[in-house]
Order: sequence, then C-alpha cells, then structure tokens
Amino acid sequence: MPYIPHTEDDIRAQLNTIGVNSVEDLFDEIPASLRINGFEHIPSGSSAMSMLQQARQLANRNRNGVCFMGAGSYEHHIPAAVWDIASRGEFLTSYTPYQAEASQGTLQLLYEFQTMIAELTGMDVANASLYDGATALAEAILMAVRINRRSKSNRILVAGTLHPLYRETIETIARNQHIELITLPFDAQTGVTSPDALTAYQNEDITALVMVQPNFFGRFEPVDALSDWAYAHHVVRIACVNPVSLAMLKSPGEWGEHGVDIVCGEGQPLGVPMASGGPYFGFFSTRMEHVRQLPGRLIGRTLDKDGQPGFSLTLQAREQHIRRGKATSNICTNQGLLVTAATIHMSLLGPDGLYRVAEQCHHNTNKLIDALVQIPGVEHAFNGPVFHEALLRLDRPVDDVLAALQQEGILGGYPVQAHYPELTNCLLVCATELRTNQEINDYVKALTHIMSQRGGA
Repeated sequence: MPYIPHTEDDIRAQLNTIGVNSVEDLFDEIPASLRINGFEHIPSGSSAMSMLQQARQLANRNRNGVCFMGAGSYEHHIPAAVWDIASRGEFLTSYTPYQAEASQGTLQLLYEFQTMIAELTGMDVANASLYDGATALAEAILMAVRINRRSKSNRILVAGTLHPLYRETIETIARNQHIELITLPFDAQTGVTSPDALTAYQNEDITALVMVQPNFFGRFEPVDALSDWAYAHHVVRIACVNPVSLAMLKSPGEWGEHGVDIVCGEGQPLGVPMASGGPYFGFFSTRMEHVRQLPGRLIGRTLDKDGQPGFSLTLQAREQHIRRGKATSNICTNQGLLVTAATIHMSLLGPDGLYRVAEQCHHNTNKLIDALVQIPGVEHAFNGPVFHEALLRLDRPVDDVLAALQQEGILGGYPVQAHYPELTNCLLVCATELRTNQEINDYVKALTHIMSQRGGA
C-alpha cells in the first residue's frame, strides 16, 4: 500500500476548509448500528522490514515443480521482449483511454489487438477485451439473448464438456436474469458432445447453443454438425475456444456451412504467465451485423480534420456512457496491460510462430500420453484425438498419485472427479511446447515407479 503523507496538521487544515470538526463527522449519515467499533481479529501493523521478512518466509514454503497441469491455465514460453515492452511506463501505468487525442498509442495497440483476434477467430469485429474467459462467455450468452429476437424462451444449451468453472460462472451470472441453462450430455466413450444430444430439442424454442473447442478433456468436438444444427433451428451459435489451438484448427467463423455468431475465450495463453489464478483477460468477437450488441468497448480507426489517420473509442454502450438499463455491459475497463502483452506476443510470434507453438504442444502431449498409457494401471479415459491435454484413468486414487509425483518435483495434472463424479480416478494432463523430452521422460519414469508399488502410491 502506498504511503499517504498526511500529518495531523494536514488533516486539520482540510477539515477546517470544508467546515467539519472531525473525520468521524464525515460518516454521520451511516447509522451507528451498522458501524464497526473495531477489528478484533486483525493484528496490529508491522514495520516494512518485518513484513518483508514474513513475506520471504511464506515464499520459501512454495514448492514449484515441472508443470503438466492445464485445465484452463497453460504454461507457455513468453519471449522476454513481451514484458520488457509491456512494463514500460506508458503501458504499465496507462488506464482507460478516455481522452483519445492523448491516448493514440494505447488506442492503436487495442485496435491492433482487435484486428488480430478477429483474424484468429474468423469474425468481422472484436472488442478490446473482457475480464476473463468465463465472464466473456457469460457476456456472450447475454448478447445472444439480445440478438435472437425470434426466441422467447431464453433457454441456452451448453456443452457438458465446457470447463466446469466456466459453467459455474455463467450459472452465477445468468440465474438472476431469467435465463435457463441446459447442460448437454457427452458421450461416455469419446468424451465429446454428440449431435444426437440435440434431437430432444428439435422442435423447442432454444435461444443459443454454447460449443467449445477443444473441450475441457482436450478432445475435439463435432463443431461443424453442432453449428449447422443451430443454424437450421434459428439458434445463436456461441464458440468458446483456446486461442492457441486456432493456429492449427479451423476458425469458428468457418464452422459448418455458416460459421458461428459469437466467439470468446481466455487470452492467458497469449503472453500472460500463470500467476496464482490471474489476472487474465477474455477475448470476444462477433459478426458485423451484431456489432451494436457487442459488450465492452470497441476501438475504431478514423481520420482527423486534416485527413490524418487516428484512433478513437467507438460504440461505448456501457453504463457509464448511457442509461444502465440500455447498457450492453457493466464492465468498467478492459484488461489493458494483459492485452498489451498479448498483442506484443502475437506480433512477435506471427501466424507461423503461433502455428509452431500449437504444433509442438500437440506433439508433446501425444508423446507423453502414448508413453503413459503403456504403464500398467493407466489408460485412456476417452478414445480419439486431442489437442494439448488428455484425460487418463488410473486404477488407484488420483490424489495419492499426484502427491507422490509432487514429491518428485512434478505437477502431474488436474483431478476431475470433483466436477464429474462419474469420472472416478481420472487425471487431466497437459504438455505445452515448454516441456522437454527429458521432462516428459522423467514424468513417465516417476509414474511408472509409483504405479508399480503394491497398494498404490
């Protein structure tokens, strides 16, 4: 917390200026019954030196390991130039660019980011980011309700293979907005959403369909068939995607015969480090016909009075600009610093570099999985290809195995049983381009030893 150098004389001078006798008088409108007289369980303050010592002691308790964990947050290589540039003062300290004439650099960067996301997703227009992938999906659902005027039900079909934390987030945001979320089942053998699951809704009023690619289990969904079904039944198509995978896979704008209406996802894989859960940022793109329902803010390119190119905030349909009831989103700002890093990251890699990252992720994961399933007691949970993570089924408690792997300096994966009770002792493992052959071999060796022990880990 910054040091605030207000002396007693400073405080008295300020109070005298505004005609108030004490600081307490500033809060006289708050009833006494609502005010706290003291913080009983809050310790007294400490000096900067002792606080730093305590912080170091806490940091020393951390146990880092080689990461084979994904499940929505991924350890990728970030070129040193990304954060060297993003940490420059003009980027690090910049905030919402309300004064366009004084914020041309920030606005141009956001404009370039929007262009890259639109190209990556195959859409016409993208906004200048949202809070994170999960809330971006919630915004996509709210937008779908606004644009599908044919539908009166506000019923949303959601793939059961969507990240479970995303499903919790959209449920939290939608439950008080008269929106019904219907979770679609997934095939027990393949771990994907079957188009047959949509048959039950053939003649019903459905507002939107949420598809995911790749899905939470790393599997590839039949998005062409799902998207075509939604189009044929006048259902808004929403795609939730991993941006790195789009370097290899067909963009959502090309799914099926007509593509999707809205694309969103988590931008963390684009130059943002794994950092104890965040902060991250969400990306969001759509068709030009829906642009006036786009949440967040949009940066546009224009010409000034002298005919010179410039950038400005465009379509600011937020609660601070218009009436709250008419706002498309109440998000207060975009994740500007992280978007800066992502824009620099994508610029440095370029299309070819991003493709090579995706290709190496795919190669490393398949190499790891092919070796792990040779270990007695380890098998595929689902059949079929994956992108850069896959679900394994073990013949013993996953938590015990993960604890044993951690003793070897390996973060072995993410247990999914808490989210999917039917997937007992299943482990989601991931290997990005950062994982070396030696690290993969060490994982295989360690798990082989653990699984060979009688009675489990």
